[in-house]
Amino acid sequence: LALNPWDVVLCISGTIISCENAIVVVVIFYTPAFRAPMFLLIGSLATADLLAGLGLILHFAFVYFIPSEAVSLLTVGLLVTSFTASVCSLLTITIDRYLSLYNALTYYSERTVTRTYIMLILTWGASICYGLLPVMGWNCLREPSACSIVKPLTKSHLIILSVSFFTVFAVMLQLYVQICRIVCRHAQQIAVQRHFLASSHYVTTRKGIATLAVILGTFASCWLPFAVYGLLGDDSSPALYTYVTLLPATYNSMLNPVIYAFRNQEIQKVLWAVCCGCFSSTLPFRSRSPSDV
Repeated sequence: LALNPWDVVLCISGTIISCENAIVVVVIFYTPAFRAPMFLLIGSLATADLLAGLGLILHFAFVYFIPSEAVSLLTVGLLVTSFTASVCSLLTITIDRYLSLYNALTYYSERTVTRTYIMLILTWGASICYGLLPVMGWNCLREPSACSIVKPLTKSHLIILSVSFFTVFAVMLQLYVQICRIVCRHAQQIAVQRHFLASSHYVTTRKGIATLAVILGTFASCWLPFAVYGLLGDDSSPALYTYVTLLPATYNSMLNPVIYAFRNQEIQKVLWAVCCGCFSSTLPFRSRSPSDV
């Protein structure tokens, strides 16, 4: 095969994604203090994005060095599983943030830990099922006319994935609207109780809403183009459009560590300690709510 520059760009993106998320996974896995539910969910997101990066690298390697239908199905299945798990992990983090504000008094309890494990099981169970569909026979290798914009996924399979994305996005949007309302209400109550100026309340509220807007806006701008094109395109659509919409979707996995992990002060402390050569797994941490992350 002639080397496609777009495939090279995707492979480079996969390499960057893998390196970033590998750091997050290692830090969370080897730090006993990071066993709180919010860190487990961040670890799930980093694991999914790490697998997505590895999937992009493997897909490039197998397409150009070991071309095989069976291997192609496995790599596509890995990519579907990892990207689905990444999107679902973002949803679980949003749910966790909302519950940490809505049920602040009961958040730090065994129920929260149990709920977190249930969400992780559902997230990865559904993602693996989606990824196994092409491997188990739901593909277009024998019927090219049924192919979607991403071969060998069928058009119907990609429609299901796109509709699932829109459902997740709608739920996240609703939850973040509720989070904004709770944050505004809390900021106003604190301002009244402590006799803060109205300008202070405005600044606090604006900062919280801006943070949520960046989180949701990044997610939407990365995934919406591909989800829409997945519904509208088919096998006859130009491959260029597929690359143009798929590449921003991979950037979401590149930005997730920055938004959800590297901004966390506890993770920053561990990273600085590792860089200074004074890392200790018993470093003291301040317990923070997911809404602060």
